[in-house]
Parts: sequence; structure tokens; C-alpha cells
Amino acid sequence: MQSSNSIPAPARLLGLSGLLPQLLCLGTALLDPVPPDTSGFAALGLVYAALILSFLGGLWWMAALLQGLSQTWPYLVAVVPSLLGWIALWPLAIGFDGIGTSLVLVGLLLLATPLVDRHLAKRITLPEGWIRLRVIMATGLGTLTLSLGLI
Repeated sequence: MQSSNSIPAPARLLGLSGLLPQLLCLGTALLDPVPPDTSGFAALGLVYAALILSFLGGLWWMAALLQGLSQTWPYLVAVVPSLLGWIALWPLAIGFDGIGTSLVLVGLLLLATPLVDRHLAKRITLPEGWIRLRVIMATGLGTLTLSLGLI
């Protein structure tokens, strides 16, 4: 369900500016194309994408909490992004092997996150325009992350 409150301009602009770090990583990687497993910018892009994925889980947790949802599913869904982001970072911990695969995984997960937002919107009040903004941000960051993983 949507409320009549729209998203404030600073929230929209700062939300969309969240694409800039990944654009920088991708642009720099394109200037010096090396496999993601040996690219420091691919590693930075992976960390950033995993961080944002975890942040989204926190948003879902708080949205469910503020609406007083007592079912288990919203909180379970909210912790999954952090766990999957953590798993995706394992290649960095063991010496770069698999960063490209991790970037593709996190990119696909980011692209799927609006599905959770849409599901939550059936049960909680979200600001008008939230789903549209989330689709734009998730599509942008997910596509940039996938691209970085496929260089």
C-alpha cells in the first residue's frame, strides 16, 4: 500500500547518487581492462555492491518493524542480503579468485531486490514513488555491478 507522502528531493537525489561509486569503479576498470579477479576496482565495486545489498536488508527490517509486523518472514528476508553479501566477499578474503563470479551474483541479487520491495508494499505503507525509485536504483546498480563482473 502506498501513502500520500512522496519521497523528498534530497532522498531521491542522494539515493540516485549511490550509483556514482559503481560508475567510477566500472569506468576505471574499462580504462584498464583486466580480469575482475586481479582488479582493485572490481574488488572495490564488489565491496560497495555487497554493502548496499546489506543496507537494503536493513531498510526492509526497519520498515517491517515500524509497521509492527510480527510475522517471521519479513525479518528473515531482511537478514538474507547481509548473509549473501558476506558470502560474496569470501573471494576477497582468500586472494581475489572468484571476484567476477561474486560481482555477477551480487548484481543479480540487486536486480531482484525490487521484488522484495513490491511484496512488502502489499503489507506496509511506503512513500509514493518508492517502488519506482527502488526499481531505478536497483536496475542501475545491479547492471553496473554485472558489467563490472563481466569485463
